[in-house]
Amino acid sequence: MPRKAGRSPEETRRALLDAAGTVIRTRGIAASLDEIAKAAGVSKGGLLYHFPAKDALVRTLAQDLLDTFRTEVHAALDPADTAPGRLTRAYVRASLDTSYDEVAIRQNIALIAQLISIPEIAELARADAERWNADLSADGLPGPLVTLVIAAADGASTAPLWGAGIDVTAARELEQQLLDLTTGTLSTRE
Repeated sequence: MPRKAGRSPEETRRALLDAAGTVIRTRGIAASLDEIAKAAGVSKGGLLYHFPAKDALVRTLAQDLLDTFRTEVHAALDPADTAPGRLTRAYVRASLDTSYDEVAIRQNIALIAQLISIPEIAELARADAERWNADLSADGLPGPLVTLVIAAADGASTAPLWGAGIDVTAARELEQQLLDLTTGTLSTRE
């Protein structure tokens, strides 16, 4: 029988992932499937249709977060930029994107902190980090420079977790300095 009303399966799956993120962030990893299903506006059976176990839901949520960031980095690639360091520059732009408010950034980091406490998710994140390391190492810049630039971008992007986020002007300035480092055009400014 064809679907007559409501969300498509893809929309329901997205609603479940979004609800899982919200509930786990606020209630912790011990949040129940019932709580997640209710937050998504579906029955527990509907949730289990898409995710047969809580582990599958949590693993998919974590992978979705990792994939979303990778997509953001690739969206930040400058098509006109063909110089070494192109991916590194896109990583910096995505990491220091100021279009998100600090509350959303804190919420995302809080969710990641909940998820990373699960060994399987920590392994997933480690594998993703290894993939980033390989991709960035092949980007044509010296390794120590990539390490410095990525560490600075990552540190600045997680600063809101500690209540020490940088304002938009400072973030833009840091972004430009890091981009300039990757092109060898950084000048000292007074």
